[in-house]
Amino acid sequence: MAKNRQLTKDERIKKEERRLKRIYKNIDKDNKAIIEGLIQRAAYMRVTLEEWEKDIMENGCIEMFTQSQNTPPYERERPVARLYNTMNKNYQSIIKQLSDLVPKPEPKQEDDGFEEFVNGK
Repeated sequence: MAKNRQLTKDERIKKEERRLKRIYKNIDKDNKAIIEGLIQRAAYMRVTLEEWEKDIMENGCIEMFTQSQNTPPYERERPVARLYNTMNKNYQSIIKQLSDLVPKPEPKQEDDGFEEFVNGK
């Protein structure tokens, strides 16, 4: 019977790397070296973003903060929320780079009958 345990962060990162490698397995050899590093970064970022997202959902984006006991507390953005936003932008950029390396299928041209007409005469 398999134990239902939580995966470690490293295990989740490796799982995400495998998922991304399957998606980009048909990339030409010239781009394989580029993709390897991007996949590693993207996997790490996605897992980290998921962790931070869970923290933000539980604790919110704003916290009460004070510089000292003598000053009243005020609301400020939690550091994890700022980190999340920055890393999310970088993650989106990496995913865009990966997507741009995938060969685009050639658009199919509709047969308008012209070739058949020319060849038939």
